[in-house]
Amino acid sequence: MKQNLLFNPKGNDEVSARTIIKGSTTGLFNLNAVKYPWAKSLYQVMIGNFWVPEKVSGLKDDARSFHTDLSPEEQRAYKGILSFLIFLDSIQTVNLPHFSDYVTSPEVNLILSIQTYQEAIHSQSYATILETVVESKERDEIYYFWRSDKTLLARNEYIGQIYQDFITNSSDANFFRGIVANFLLESIYFYNGFAFFDTLVDNIKMLATGRMIAYIRRDELTHVTIFANLIREIRKEFPEIYDEKVIRDMMKIAVEQEIEWSSHILGEKIPGMNKETTKEYTRWLANNRFAMLNLGPLYPEAIENPYKHLDRLQDPNSDKGNFFETTVVNYTQSSSMSGSWDF
Repeated sequence: MKQNLLFNPKGNDEVSARTIIKGSTTGLFNLNAVKYPWAKSLYQVMIGNFWVPEKVSGLKDDARSFHTDLSPEEQRAYKGILSFLIFLDSIQTVNLPHFSDYVTSPEVNLILSIQTYQEAIHSQSYATILETVVESKERDEIYYFWRSDKTLLARNEYIGQIYQDFITNSSDANFFRGIVANFLLESIYFYNGFAFFDTLVDNIKMLATGRMIAYIRRDELTHVTIFANLIREIRKEFPEIYDEKVIRDMMKIAVEQEIEWSSHILGEKIPGMNKETTKEYTRWLANNRFAMLNLGPLYPEAIENPYKHLDRLQDPNSDKGNFFETTVVNYTQSSSMSGSWDF
């Protein structure tokens, strides 16, 4: 793999010559000539999803609810899951440009830049939650929970090392593993944490945190789609780099780690969640994500989402769905934007 030149006078920006990686572009963002229409579509969605954490109201109510409504087990899970989410978005914010430097499609570079911005917004969101909900003496403990929790440290080290391997040695194999790691991080690693916050909301607890997480989850779904498309394009254009075994092996590790960590931090005293539902949900989700890659299920027995309340919360026809999602849907400052990138 060769990093893109900042300016390459000998490059060729014609669509017919464009490839997702290993191309030779001038460095100019010629967005009037697009090869990958999915990137154009994602651009419109991602810009339309614009939000900032400071506009989410009600966190002071959550600060009271944290102490009065949450059990000690729920408080521990709330803080531990925030710690993991903070790590994930921190590493994504810093790392995404390393991969974008090897992508040779300006329309894809554009949405990766938007993703980087969104990951930074997510980091600020978690900081806003901690500043408002959690006592100041506990904040460093949450940020650095991995120093004292071996299960969390192992998770952080696994994904961090894959990214570092590519930065240190930008080989084809390390690039592909890094792209797959991005896909797994965005599609698997967040979601038991999200399910915990959604479960609190379903029990009318920590509602502002739930709204914040809903915005973040909406962004993350576009990020999942970006990397699913990157993997599919590599499979099409560079079959010698694509390796289905790597995807399956890494997904198995991701699922096992997600089940271990989620079971560890949630325990057996969170209403509506336990080790069995964690396992069922994570395996079901893995199958769902594999379908995005046009791959068969990794866990054929996992055919149902055990968390029916997640569907209810996201159903605009249900009372709780209206309460939970209306703000998320309506708080889209650019929702009426037709966009200048409209061909």
